[in-house]
Amino acid sequence: MRRAVIRGTGHYLPERVVENNWFEDKLETTDQWIRSRTGIERRHFAAEDERTSDLGIAAAKAALDHAGISVDQIDAVIVATSTPDFTFPSVATMVQAGLGMKRGFAYDVQAVCAGFVFALANADAMIRAGQAERVLVIGAETFSRIMDWTDRGTCVLFGDGAGAVVLEAVEGDGTPADRGILAVDLNSDGQYRDLLYVDGGVASTGTAGHLRMQGNLVFRHAVEKLADTAHRAVERAGLTTDQVDWLVPHQANSRIIEATAKRMHLPMEKVVLTVADHGNTSAASIPLALSVADEQGKFKPGQILVAEAIGGGLAWGSVVLRW
Repeated sequence: MRRAVIRGTGHYLPERVVENNWFEDKLETTDQWIRSRTGIERRHFAAEDERTSDLGIAAAKAALDHAGISVDQIDAVIVATSTPDFTFPSVATMVQAGLGMKRGFAYDVQAVCAGFVFALANADAMIRAGQAERVLVIGAETFSRIMDWTDRGTCVLFGDGAGAVVLEAVEGDGTPADRGILAVDLNSDGQYRDLLYVDGGVASTGTAGHLRMQGNLVFRHAVEKLADTAHRAVERAGLTTDQVDWLVPHQANSRIIEATAKRMHLPMEKVVLTVADHGNTSAASIPLALSVADEQGKFKPGQILVAEAIGGGLAWGSVVLRW
C-alpha cells in the first residue's frame, strides 16, 4: 500500500508582532481579558504589501529546503485558505509560479479552519491512487484583512501566517505500523453556517466582508466534534487513543484545546500548543504548529500524531499519521 509520508515541514510568520495590549486603546478589553479567555498573548499581522501567496511561498520554500527536495520533484501544490489574494486565480497557482514550478498542477481548498486537514486528505488520496509522488500542502491565511476592528469577540483572536509540509509516496505494508498518513475523517454540516461566517462575497455583497462568530455556540460544537472526529480517525487507523503520542490541534483557543484533550484522555504534555504566539491562523494553524514542533525536535520517528480542526461551515475533520 502506498502511504503519504511527511518529508519536510516549514513555516513563515509576518515580521509584525501584535501584542494583546495593542488592542487596549481601541476596544474595551485588556491583555488579561484576552489571555484568560483564549490563551492568546500575541499574533502576527501581514504587512500592507504582503499577500497570502507571499506567505505561502515563503513557507513552501522552507518546507522544500527542510525536505531536501527541489521544486522540480513536486507533482502538485494544494493550498488551504479562506483569504485568497484574488477571487481567481488560485493562491496555489501563484505559489506554483513563485516557486518557479513549471510542471504538475495546483489548486486551492476552502474549508476555513479545517482547510489543512481537508487538503492533507486530498493529497493523501492522490498519492494512494498513484496520481502524484510528491505533494506540497500549504495552509496560508491573512485573516487580519477580514476583521471588524470594533468587535472584540473576534478581532483579538486571529493572526496571519503560513505553514507547509512536503508529502512523499512510500510503499507500506498496509498495517498501523506503516509510516505516513494512516487514516482520515472528514465531516461537514451546512445547517450551522450562521455560527461562523464572513458577511461578504462575490455573489452576495461584492465585498470581502468581515468575520462574524457566535463564540459560545462554536465552542460547544468544537469540543464535541473535535474529540469525536479524532476518535473515529484513530479507530480507522487500527489504533487506540492511548497509543497517540501527540495531538496537533487547530490553534483556535486554549480552552477548546484543553477540553478536547481531556475528552481524548490525553495529558497536555502530549499536546502541541502555539496559540499563545500565533493566535488563530485558520488553515495555517496546524501546519504552523507541525513545523514549530518539528523544529523544536518534539516528534520522534515512529510516533503517532493526530491533527484535528473545525471551521466555518461547519466543517471538521482529523488525520492520523505516523511520523
